[in-house]
Amino acid sequence: MAAWHDDQLVGVAIVGRPVSRCLDNGWTAEVLRVATDGTHNACSFLYGAAKRAAQALGYRKVITYTLIEESGASLRAVGWDRVGIAGGGSWTRPSRPRITHYPIQEKILWESTSGTRSGMER
Repeated sequence: MAAWHDDQLVGVAIVGRPVSRCLDNGWTAEVLRVATDGTHNACSFLYGAAKRAAQALGYRKVITYTLIEESGASLRAVGWDRVGIAGGGSWTRPSRPRITHYPIQEKILWESTSGTRSGMER
């Protein structure tokens, strides 16, 4: 999805299935990336739009992660909840070495739920 100001693209967000197989339950979407040019409130706009779009598609929860040093102000501004600290580390294994291209420190897990809980699982 995209954020526009007048006729200028000021930000984008990518939403998909959760990277963690443990969280990929069919009811959860993950905001995988958000990028803006620094336009005021563009991040909050994109996180809010991501939640609404995911809920319109039937998802009950939307999650994302921030680095420990990031404040999460854009997420708090649109009603997301800080869940806690999430893992971190590399996916490389002796049997399958990988080159790490991303921050591997612990991250903060955030979520936004639709507020409806039926107890049903897909």
